[in-house]
Amino acid sequence: MNVISISDISEAVKNRRKSLGLTQAECAAMCNVGNRFFSELENGKESLHIGKVLSCLQMLGINISLINREDE
Repeated sequence: MNVISISDISEAVKNRRKSLGLTQAECAAMCNVGNRFFSELENGKESLHIGKVLSCLQMLGINISLINREDE
């Protein structure tokens, strides 16, 4: 999946949470963030702290790879 917007990340997070059978509150606790932050992550808020976003992705088992366009 190519990530070109925050909505791509939020969709991946929401799909992963649902596949794990967890509520937003359970995921927030697992990721050590607040319920509001996790909700905003799933809803695609663009001004979230990147460190917390990356931490949530790691805890959910979602990897992001960076590839230079000219290397594709």
